[in-house]
Amino acid sequence: MLFNPETLNLAEAVLAACRSRGWRVATAESCTGGLVAAALTAIAGASDVVERGFVIYSNKAKTELLGVPAETIAGHGAISAQTAAAMARGAVARAGVDLAVSITGIAGPGGGTPQKPIGLVYLGIARKDGAARVERRLFPGDRAEIRQAALVEALEMLAVEARA
Repeated sequence: MLFNPETLNLAEAVLAACRSRGWRVATAESCTGGLVAAALTAIAGASDVVERGFVIYSNKAKTELLGVPAETIAGHGAISAQTAAAMARGAVARAGVDLAVSITGIAGPGGGTPQKPIGLVYLGIARKDGAARVERRLFPGDRAEIRQAALVEALEMLAVEARA
């Protein structure tokens, strides 16, 4: 897969920031289906930073692979701040890394509701020290544009967190 120069520059920035701290990274991706991990690993030498990527499309996978409590999904939904936070924390814990990003959202073209419209994406970031945050975004466009926007936002979050 080919990534545009902006995406590759962001991926390189993430890798450089993590390298400078000796950090390892994991991704936990639902609607992006592994795009963040693919962008990071498109850069030669990424293996010294990238530990693994989880593509957890189903609720069952979120629970089994990342330890997201079924109660969190049942109570708040798979597309929620609570689930995104649990995904990021689960990736840190399960992969044994310093930093993880998570993405869950509705890329469309179907599946949206008035409460959770197409383009709604929650991105979580968690660190080994327990720090975590979630950002809610509503991206315009079609499926490909929403996924690309989520990819860029996730890389930006990783870069900011690694430099913090």
